[in-house]
Amino acid sequence: MNIQTRHEMLTAQDEYPTRVPGEERLSERKDPVLWSEWSEDAPIGKDEAEHYAGNGYLVRRDMFDADELKVLTETADMLREGGGDIPDNDLIREPDSDAVRTVFRLDEHSKAFRRLACDRRLAGVAEFLLGDEVYLHQSRLNYKPGFAGKEFYWHSDFETWHAEDGMPRMRAVSASVLLTPNGPHNGPLLLVPGSQDVFISCVGETPEDNHETSLKEQKVGVPQPGTIDRMAQKAGGIASAEGDTGTVIFFDCNTLHGSNGNITPDPRANAFFVYNAMSNALTRPYAARGPRPDFLANREAPQAIRTVSGKLTG
Repeated sequence: MNIQTRHEMLTAQDEYPTRVPGEERLSERKDPVLWSEWSEDAPIGKDEAEHYAGNGYLVRRDMFDADELKVLTETADMLREGGGDIPDNDLIREPDSDAVRTVFRLDEHSKAFRRLACDRRLAGVAEFLLGDEVYLHQSRLNYKPGFAGKEFYWHSDFETWHAEDGMPRMRAVSASVLLTPNGPHNGPLLLVPGSQDVFISCVGETPEDNHETSLKEQKVGVPQPGTIDRMAQKAGGIASAEGDTGTVIFFDCNTLHGSNGNITPDPRANAFFVYNAMSNALTRPYAARGPRPDFLANREAPQAIRTVSGKLTG
């Protein structure tokens, strides 16, 4: 493992300046993508580890049995319909309707999803990818309703987390668990392979309370179209992370990604768990006046997840 201490994080200079005046700038990533060396004891195969390191994402299929999927999908439907007394602060709705777009703090609103966040099939893989113990930086349930689900523009999560949350280094990974089939037509996750190796320093200051609009439509901290075009051409095209219910997509915090709108009758739903390395806990925001609210970024003293094995139940 290549673990950097918390003290070193606090005293180091900003390696990834962004939200700058002038022109957009591209720089080489200064952190590993895969923080562990593969061995026979690793929770993923050698070819999977190489794919993740080279492309910035990994798709794993058939991770859960039918009973486990039933628990997760029924719980997701219940949360979307207002079950669990979810406060308004943890709900984001579509820009042009009352349809629920996102439920934040998913692990706090559901016992089943809290158990899923700690599962070795997710958290154990995250520990390997990041070479450290991990904690939840953020958890959420994303819906893309049929006919009404809006697109989400290309972006790097790390750029936002660094600028507005104070995440020091590229040592975080998202795990997206598909709770409905994600096909080519209902807005699957799109990624630019290889983009994890380049940091895009975006132009423009962070507006006050930027999260209030960026969660519905992100306009600040996004790359220029020409940059995305060049990176996609270099990658040989865009990857579409499609799969059946139960598929899990791991993607690096700096991998460029987005999704199209959903004008089909088929809704899309995914659970997201963002795992951050314990050695990479948040500091002050690097390019914002103040940090985003707690439901977007865990600013408490992080507690390492204790991974668990066995069948997931309700």
